[in-house]
Amino acid sequence: MELFEAVTTTRAIRRYRPDPVPEADLARMLFAATRAPSGSNRQPFRFLVLRDGPRARQARALLGEAFRAMWGDKRSDDRYDQGTGADRSSPKARMAAAMQHFVDHVDQAPVIVLACVASWRDRHVTEGASVYPACQNLLLAARDLGYGGVMTVWHRLVEDRLAEILALPERAGIAATIPLGRPAGHHGPVRRHPLADLVFEDRWDQPAGWAVDPPGTRFASGPPRTTDRRVAGPPAPDAGRA
Repeated sequence: MELFEAVTTTRAIRRYRPDPVPEADLARMLFAATRAPSGSNRQPFRFLVLRDGPRARQARALLGEAFRAMWGDKRSDDRYDQGTGADRSSPKARMAAAMQHFVDHVDQAPVIVLACVASWRDRHVTEGASVYPACQNLLLAARDLGYGGVMTVWHRLVEDRLAEILALPERAGIAATIPLGRPAGHHGPVRRHPLADLVFEDRWDQPAGWAVDPPGTRFASGPPRTTDRRVAGPPAPDAGRA
């Protein structure tokens, strides 16, 4: 698979077939992850893989509890079941149903990877720059091998308990939880905002005339603020969520 295709078709996959992930494939994905850049090339990222060991089973159960609790709060706070969400056929209701299925089954994903940071100094928000590129490499490699996953942070509710179960050292923290498996659905073109809304030149909010979306681009929301849509051709009909 060409890199550009992988980048533009790696969707958030939240439904997995029960097929086990061969160790050779898992090693290849994690090799790609560890090729990512990091500050001063310190490589503080560490990947803790949860499969079917005794501690992994405990950690999976904790993650399931946390994910369901976090989604429950978000579902209520964001009123997923109100307004158009009351119509089960609406995009809002379909997204709520997909998320509910995800949290109800996340602890059953064939593999769960905890992306961690082994700090050498006091924790700082910029440490994310030395671990999240590795997470994206992992997801791109998974896409290339026919797998899928999604990067989440809903482990936060039980991070201290996970650290105890999994024997994380004091200066290590969990930056992301990434379930992985063969998609029950499929990958496809991701949808984002138009380049005209995201790319500026010379000063903030000044459009870059050369920033043109490729023909057939699907957008995450309505048309860009510009009247000419700033695309090289008409977008393809909207279908599905990224």
